[in-house]
Amino acid sequence: MADVSAPVQTRPVLVIRPPRKWAPFNLRELWQFRGLANRLVRRDLTLRYRQTVLGVIWVVLQPLLAAGIFAFVFGRVAGLSSDGVPYFAFAFAGMLAWNVFSSVVTRMSGSLLTNAELVSKIFFPRLALPLSTIGSVFVDFLVGLGMMVVIWLVAGIVPSWALVTLPIWLLGVLLLSSGIGILAAALMVPYRDMQYVTPVAVQLLLFISPVAYSLASVPAGARLLFELNPLTGLLEGFRWALLGVGDLQVFPTVWAFACAIAFFAIGSFGFAHMERRFADVI
Repeated sequence: MADVSAPVQTRPVLVIRPPRKWAPFNLRELWQFRGLANRLVRRDLTLRYRQTVLGVIWVVLQPLLAAGIFAFVFGRVAGLSSDGVPYFAFAFAGMLAWNVFSSVVTRMSGSLLTNAELVSKIFFPRLALPLSTIGSVFVDFLVGLGMMVVIWLVAGIVPSWALVTLPIWLLGVLLLSSGIGILAAALMVPYRDMQYVTPVAVQLLLFISPVAYSLASVPAGARLLFELNPLTGLLEGFRWALLGVGDLQVFPTVWAFACAIAFFAIGSFGFAHMERRFADVI
């Protein structure tokens, strides 16, 4: 006769609980799903230029065309100073930083809607979707940086020791853009208006940020407003690292990194707060 008092062996049970309402992202969980993030990065790089004639050449052609237009408009027509370096190199350095910012914000903001089937049917940390876009943006940045080396050689520019600080400025741009992009991605699920607001806001930021001109070219009466734009300090630092030009000021630099950290924290907590509702409303 069987012993009914003996313990019954059961299979281990995996319990999936939603994150706490205001909990930030779980680094351990993201690391466990790193394979998914790697696959998403490879998919993005493979599909983006698959049916284009020029392919990856667009990565350098776009900033080259933009730098050429800016060099003509601001350098030739407006006659703004480029701090002693060719205006094309000056504008291209600013476009490198700007492309990182705009690409991260744009791709992150639409990452959840683009992968709606994954969000609604499969369990994984949803933050992996927007964060995976950083990989492809970083590859684009490396290609653009290679073009910057060519511009150095053609223009006879010798990089200074400031080049070693480039990763710091890149980190600041990534923190700021990721914070905005993560929050925009979360808001875009319940509020589809964000699909139209985000591109317009990014386009406006291009003209009110010193991408193709320096902070020194801004009239004194409006300089404080430009310094309150966190992109100003990051763009000035980025250009200083690549070309060794410009005069870094304490307030725009400190303010830029403070805003970058704050935006990343706000975006992360906001995303975690809204994450539990994504599968229901996407």
